[in-house]
Amino acid sequence: MDLGLKGKVALVLGGSQGIGRAAALGFAREGAAVAICGRNAERLEAARAALAATGVPVLAVRADVGDPADVERLVEEAAAALGTIHILVNNAAGPKPGLSDTLDEADWEAAFRLTLMSAVNATRAALPHMRRQGWGRIVNISSYSVKQPIGELMLSNSLRLGALGWAKTMATQLAPEGILVNTVCPGWTATDRMRQVVGARAAGQGVSAEAAAAGIADGIPLGRFGTPEEIADLIVFLGSERAAYITGTAIPVDGGIVQSAL
Repeated sequence: MDLGLKGKVALVLGGSQGIGRAAALGFAREGAAVAICGRNAERLEAARAALAATGVPVLAVRADVGDPADVERLVEEAAAALGTIHILVNNAAGPKPGLSDTLDEADWEAAFRLTLMSAVNATRAALPHMRRQGWGRIVNISSYSVKQPIGELMLSNSLRLGALGWAKTMATQLAPEGILVNTVCPGWTATDRMRQVVGARAAGQGVSAEAAAAGIADGIPLGRFGTPEEIADLIVFLGSERAAYITGTAIPVDGGIVQSAL
């Protein structure tokens, strides 16, 4: 299937590792120019080199998506270097694990900036480019916790629902302008973030990380964690011409762990 991505420009926040890096590579392999950002210079350069090896134009910018000034600078640099922005992937590290009695006000404020405002700020900055061309795709990376809360992830369970409400509202507002907004909700995926969450669960249960991971996998109908590439396949599709009649959705990619019918 030709996804119609040749000549498009994709900006992937948090594209130096995990699901973000897999998505950036997916866009590049389909012929899109790609801009990425990350905080760790070594990981960012490794991701840039991998993207450049596909032969498409690539820009890598060191930036913290939780910092509004960094986000504005990132979008400006990406549009200036690559000509415009057609596709924005809002992706940020998940907020720290914890329950209500282990989280303080600073934790909540940091999670608010990272989980909700990073997407709001990046979208605000990228929208003028999408509006000028009358075409855009905004894909938000969330979690299956918006469908089914995860025990020790109080911040994620709370703030990702706020981000989902924002995305749904934006989808309705922007649809007449040819700009589509969708949310991808990964399940347990083999990334550094999931290793952090597994470690927190293991500590809470007094078991090894291996035992905690096995317990989680037992609750997934497919019996295993997903891979970043499996999540990225949907992200790339939703960013493409082929997803022209899909907007306002929240789609789990979770191995079947969400048990609700909708």
